[in-house]
Amino acid sequence: MGEVILSNVSKSFGEDVALDRVSMTVPDGAFVVLLGPTGAGKTTTLRVVAGLERPDSGDVQIGGVSVLDRTPAQRNVAMVFQQYSLYPHLTVRQNLEFPLKSPLLRTPKDEIERKVREVAEVLRIDHKLDNRATALSGGEMQRVSIGRALVRNPSIYLMDEPLSSLDAKLRAELRIELKRIQAQSGATLLYVTHDQVEAMTMATHVGVLDQGRLVQFGSPREVYESPVSIYAATRLGQPRINLLPASVFADAPEGARTIGLRPEHIVQGEGEEGSVVRVERLGDQTRLHLDFKQHEIITVTDPHTPLKTGDRVQIRPRNAYYFDAAGARIV
Repeated sequence: MGEVILSNVSKSFGEDVALDRVSMTVPDGAFVVLLGPTGAGKTTTLRVVAGLERPDSGDVQIGGVSVLDRTPAQRNVAMVFQQYSLYPHLTVRQNLEFPLKSPLLRTPKDEIERKVREVAEVLRIDHKLDNRATALSGGEMQRVSIGRALVRNPSIYLMDEPLSSLDAKLRAELRIELKRIQAQSGATLLYVTHDQVEAMTMATHVGVLDQGRLVQFGSPREVYESPVSIYAATRLGQPRINLLPASVFADAPEGARTIGLRPEHIVQGEGEEGSVVRVERLGDQTRLHLDFKQHEIITVTDPHTPLKTGDRVQIRPRNAYYFDAAGARIV
């Protein structure tokens, strides 16, 4: 494996700027998640690293060597897409073997058999090796698709929303498995998603992209606890951060236009009064939807709270974030 370095990478498609001077280091053995909405530049970043797109400017290094003049095959990367991209007429075993039979790899037959067996066991599809791809469930197909990347032992794995087309139960299972596989193998992953749960549960590092710009890069906890802007703050956290005019509470710093409050940053039982609009009981926690000075606030409270719609509750902020008129964090 080797670290991947993007240095001032820019890419445009006509007048549309997909990447704007993106600089980022994917450390060797890291699980880096690129987070952002559609059009943020996530997939373009993957394609530039893979060699499927050439940047207009900047450099891409893998293992300390510039790869701009190398083909995707020469870069030794493996890519997993949202769709399964399997050969339907082949068995699971044949699908897993296919990348290893490339003339570039020249993998010996016994090595192919060993790698296919090991990857199938890790992904828990070893009992399906002789099944046709068309006989598999959606979750099994995606495991095979991921397995086709894992057998290759590339410099870096590039994954473009590989779990987004699965149902919630399968997504949760494969999130755990992907993280386990990455931790066991020490693989380097660059993973694209718009799902903040995937970012929080799997990533060692999160890159927040906004309209082609990398606005923040750090651990999930760092991005969650110390967002650099309103945009970065809204990328992580469920329920989302509460954003209100800074004037609704006293003691806002000079220049503050917006106050940001995570649900856990709202102290109940003291301060100013609001009313309960809805009580959302989720088992391990209860969310309170409050009307506070004609603004909606969502906070969390004791799972067994006796509060109900229409009750009055006092609240005050704790560890609030303040943002200026441009949305930048005031520290």
